[in-house]
Amino acid sequence: MRRLFPAFAIILGLASAIWAAAPVPLTTLRAVHALSNAQASQRLPAAFEATVTYYRSFDTDLFVQDEDQAIYVDFKAGANLVPGDRVLVRGETRESFRPIVAAESVTLLHHGSVPKPVPTNYEQLVRAQRDCMLVTQRGVVRAADMVWSAHVRNIYLQVLTDGGYIDAAVDSSDGSALKNLLDAEVEITGVATAKFDQKMQQTGATLDVQSLADVKVLKPAGTSPASLQFTPLEDVLGSYHVRDLTQRVRVKGTITYYQPGSAAVLQSGAKSLWIVTMTDLPLRVGDLAEATGFPDVRDGYLILTHAEMRDTQQQSPIPPLPVDWWELGLGDNAFNLVSIEGRVVMQVRETTKDEMVLVSDGHLFSAVYRHPDGAGGVHLPAMKQVPVGAKVRVTGISMFYSSDPFKGPVASDLLLRSFDDITVIANPSWLTVRNLTLLVSVLLVLMIAVGARGWTLERKIRLQTAALAARIEAEAEMERRNTLLERQRSRILEDINGSRPLAEILEQITQLVSFKLEGALCWCEITDGARLGSYPLKTQEVRVLREELAGRSGSLLGVLCAGIDPGAPCGANEGEALSLGARLATLAIETRQLHSDLVRRSEFDLLTDVHNRFSLEKHLDNLIEVARHTAGIFGLIFIDLDGFKQVNDLYGHQTGDLYLQEVALRMKRQLRSADMLARLGGDEFAALVPAARSRAEIEEVALRLQHSFDEPFAVQGYVLQGSASVGVALYPEDGACKDDLLSSADAAMYAAKNAKPLRQTPASRMA
Repeated sequence: MRRLFPAFAIILGLASAIWAAAPVPLTTLRAVHALSNAQASQRLPAAFEATVTYYRSFDTDLFVQDEDQAIYVDFKAGANLVPGDRVLVRGETRESFRPIVAAESVTLLHHGSVPKPVPTNYEQLVRAQRDCMLVTQRGVVRAADMVWSAHVRNIYLQVLTDGGYIDAAVDSSDGSALKNLLDAEVEITGVATAKFDQKMQQTGATLDVQSLADVKVLKPAGTSPASLQFTPLEDVLGSYHVRDLTQRVRVKGTITYYQPGSAAVLQSGAKSLWIVTMTDLPLRVGDLAEATGFPDVRDGYLILTHAEMRDTQQQSPIPPLPVDWWELGLGDNAFNLVSIEGRVVMQVRETTKDEMVLVSDGHLFSAVYRHPDGAGGVHLPAMKQVPVGAKVRVTGISMFYSSDPFKGPVASDLLLRSFDDITVIANPSWLTVRNLTLLVSVLLVLMIAVGARGWTLERKIRLQTAALAARIEAEAEMERRNTLLERQRSRILEDINGSRPLAEILEQITQLVSFKLEGALCWCEITDGARLGSYPLKTQEVRVLREELAGRSGSLLGVLCAGIDPGAPCGANEGEALSLGARLATLAIETRQLHSDLVRRSEFDLLTDVHNRFSLEKHLDNLIEVARHTAGIFGLIFIDLDGFKQVNDLYGHQTGDLYLQEVALRMKRQLRSADMLARLGGDEFAALVPAARSRAEIEEVALRLQHSFDEPFAVQGYVLQGSASVGVALYPEDGACKDDLLSSADAAMYAAKNAKPLRQTPASRMA
């Protein structure tokens, strides 16, 4: 029995080790939210249920919430998730501004209701008390712009709340809504997030808004910005007004930088703060000091403005942190005292500063010494002269000009306290640019001397040798031939960029290759096209050379061929001639293809492959001109899709785009060959019916277009029941000019839409 105890103890030890090596997953969002950043950095497993409150299908941003707990989830783009989806999140914790979860999978359980948004205020947002939660916030829109985010255009709002400014990123590309938002009082529903600096310190508040429907206008702007009277440039400040309720704060740290009357830096551990102060008291670098002032954000970093400082006279020096270029550029050490090594590229004295440009790890940065306020050039100490190419170690304050913790290294400099912050480690090598220039100059002089002597000898030989004169004549003949070839090549290039037909240009290229090959037959065979040039009746009687015309996309555009006399020796310039001709032929074909593609893009809608508004108006002008000469009539039909906005809001813009493509395809099938379908923009289409004999005939075409929506649409797993409102206009009865005809058709369409009963969201189900 005693022998069993050691074995049993070993088994218990192995079981304990296995249990310790595999931590139990966190099964609730509350448990994940309760972690500290230090705990989250251990990448603990998590598997919990929550409700989606925000998801960008074109990015990796996903926010989920469960009761009063919310969190950010880093998940792949392109998932089919919408707010209200109840999901199971599996992944690992990560440290960030607050703990987050990097998801391995997000499984849809069912679709439910979106959590009720919580009213919030500015103080709660900037203190991150509502971080990641679905909230509502009221304010006045002070700026409304279209910006690029993850290669998609979105609306970006700057909103003035009762307390300060916040930003709102709205997932909508509808630029027409901006004019109604500017200066309007709104209520915004979205997920509360924060703006950060490179140190992951909060520098502002942002709302991530799922759609434009989540921005409700409570009170429209009293005056349109376009109707404001112009203010003289010198009087702009007269309209400036600020009500600042920011409270003064008190901080403590070691002085690592001080410029009297301008600024100072306090550092405590790995944290530091830029202090804007007008004091010129004798503060000593390395002393422990106190500062009071008002918090602010500049260039994306926290600073203290309007500050007063007091030196405690207690020494508490902070050693500089050694960094490389990558660590300097990341911004984790913004305003910290650091040191870095590099080689001197140049140094220059300017009016307000001395600047030394250095290179480290292949990257340039500057070490800057700012002159004291009021100092003139004659009162400044002489610059510390360091030879170019010397290796130095510079110590100073890490400075930045922008801040985004998600975009990698940013522009940065090092702010020196004095010239003592520059230490020479190694003098430059003798292999400097100056020394190499001198060496190259000496070699060049020797080469010129040798060349001059050789030219003298050659001249004597040329005067005494008649054979050399014949060779010169042959070279002159070759030069004339090359000149002629170059003229032909230049003319071909001009024709390629002009309007000459492609077939004529290709024939001219074959003539150029034939001339270069001493009159050999040359022809060009275009893929799925014609054969141009001079070609032999029996190719087996000649030696055929071929050069493929490969496009930049890798496709085969054709083949350039030449027929050489089998008895003629292989010439060294055969490949060169064909290669020259192939390059010219490829350039000519691709230039024409590019021109054709540009013409099509200007007249066709890229999404639905039907005519665009520009093409419609051009054809409409032509039809009106013809109808005036022939006293004819024609019809114009306006089509507006019902409920299309709900399709985008419920199922996403990708589903909406596919729905538009299917709608355009069905309507094209209902039109005759002479008719024309165009997309005017968004969910609006129009059809031109040139061969019309009466209004009834046009109305019959309009009815066919309406009936094309009778059958439901199957799009991305959804079944959508669509419909459209149609308006008809007849020329010249409803309008004798383009604008009147367009207005008549548009009015008829809106009359038909308003006559319909109120329509719900298009019915849908999973296919």
